[in-house]
Amino acid sequence: MDLNNKVILLTGASSGIGYSLAKSLPKENCSVALLSRRKNLLDDLVSELKNQGYKVLAYKCDVGNVEEVRNSFEQVRKDFGKIDVAILNAGASSRTDVSKYSSSTATEIFEANTFGIINCVEQLLPDFMQRREGVIVGVSSLAESRGFPKSGFYNASKAAATLLLESLRIELKPYNVKVIIVKPGFVKTPMTDKNEFHMPFLMNVDKAAKIILDGIKKEKRIIQFPLTTVIGSKLVKFMPDWLFDFLMSKELPARKN
Repeated sequence: MDLNNKVILLTGASSGIGYSLAKSLPKENCSVALLSRRKNLLDDLVSELKNQGYKVLAYKCDVGNVEEVRNSFEQVRKDFGKIDVAILNAGASSRTDVSKYSSSTATEIFEANTFGIINCVEQLLPDFMQRREGVIVGVSSLAESRGFPKSGFYNASKAAATLLLESLRIELKPYNVKVIIVKPGFVKTPMTDKNEFHMPFLMNVDKAAKIILDGIKKEKRIIQFPLTTVIGSKLVKFMPDWLFDFLMSKELPARKN
């Protein structure tokens, strides 16, 4: 896919993989709409890119808020005329012990990771299907493979996102609308910096963004990396339940009587 003169919409652009993509996308000679709950974190980057001659605009948008998504997408179309590629990258994570189990935490995670994609796709489909063109890039995670301790909400939300995107990929094929699923392993971002456990094969965020961008240009159905973690996630997925339970229970603290 040639991104030259395309209009790219990117959610979750203010930090992590999104911020790295926000820096590199304009260099593909495309127009870029950057969406984030924390628009103020994008202002300096947008000014810098504009000074270099790139067409980049930032919008405040919480992807979990249907009205904000609708309004921001409408404004992007007014400002740029259309959307060609939507990279739905916004996400949230939280490590939650069962002693602090909370539906409000689950709601926050699912609104960002699952309903954020649903809300954005709702705004994209009518135009994409009518034009019979467009690309939806949804960022999931290799963590969708199993229900890991303390990460149930995150794992479940990403599994739901993957299955949703897979369904859309098949349904939208007759309309010539492409769906790409991105499944990173551990990437060094402010979100993963909060993790208290060892993260094998932790990847630099700019390297991860480059892999994603290259995969989009090659129109891969699934962009997953690094290879070692991809293989590991597949092994864990098909691991017998008794063995998975045994190994994961070793990560839990001993119960106090």
